[in-house]
Amino acid sequence: MTVVGFLSVAPVIEGSMAGEVAKAVAALDEFDVAYETTPMGTTIEADEIGELFAAAQAAHEAVDADRVSTVLKIDDKRGRGSAREKVEGVERELGRPARSDRDPDA
Repeated sequence: MTVVGFLSVAPVIEGSMAGEVAKAVAALDEFDVAYETTPMGTTIEADEIGELFAAAQAAHEAVDADRVSTVLKIDDKRGRGSAREKVEGVERELGRPARSDRDPDA
């Protein structure tokens, strides 16, 4: 996969957004993309940019709110490379995993 995107879809509502964000994430399952959700958004990988755009649009449209804020950042590394390979490159340079051992809930 060569196109990597970072997608953040957030309904503008009071209270928890988790249910609506879950709808956006579930919408990605209908597309030929790989994805990983984090607290700040979802990383998406696709073979072609059109598939990434279609998945992002479906995620946006899956949210049921009067107002929805969506941000999509795209890295179209043409030819090779995956999101995991990017992280592995940083980890090689660090000489360790690219995360801390600190428990944010502690």
